[in-house]
Amino acid sequence: MSVDTVLNDTRPKMESVIEDFKRKLSNVRTGRASVGLLDAVHVDYYGTSTPLTQMASVAVPEPQLITVQPWDMSQLGAVEKAIIAANLGLNPSNDGKLIRLPVPPLNEERRKQLAKQVHEFAEDHRIAIRNVRHASNDVLKKMLKDKEISEDDERGGLEKVQKLTNDFISKLDELAKNKEHEIMSV
Repeated sequence: MSVDTVLNDTRPKMESVIEDFKRKLSNVRTGRASVGLLDAVHVDYYGTSTPLTQMASVAVPEPQLITVQPWDMSQLGAVEKAIIAANLGLNPSNDGKLIRLPVPPLNEERRKQLAKQVHEFAEDHRIAIRNVRHASNDVLKKMLKDKEISEDDERGGLEKVQKLTNDFISKLDELAKNKEHEIMSV
């Protein structure tokens, strides 16, 4: 095993932390209707928990409205219940063919709560990136101890891992800052 191998293992792990963070951010409401708001909704479809997007067409015809049209109309009630159970702060209205979800504008207090939530997500993911760094540093130190690499190689590897960590944390901070700005702008 070499320093490059450790770095090649570290990068994808940190990238997966960023991808997970992006997924979490997409589920945070910003006051605008978005199909992504319903990604976490699962419907009990004949005893199986099925993602809403696999059993209905979801559209955003207006900036403050999401429409859901199940392909199997007999599941309209189950879809409506699942949306309510997902606790998204949306009140579905069912007209027998289509479920309309008006997205209410966020008040100032709710905006601050959501911004705080984004900040907490960011902190959790910063910790995850640092944990990846810690694991990589441990591997490098073990390689030095087992005399697989020289002290210079270890020092260089530790610096490269730290640079990767800094790059990914700044990427994460930028994503969080943009999302907080999106939430706070009316």
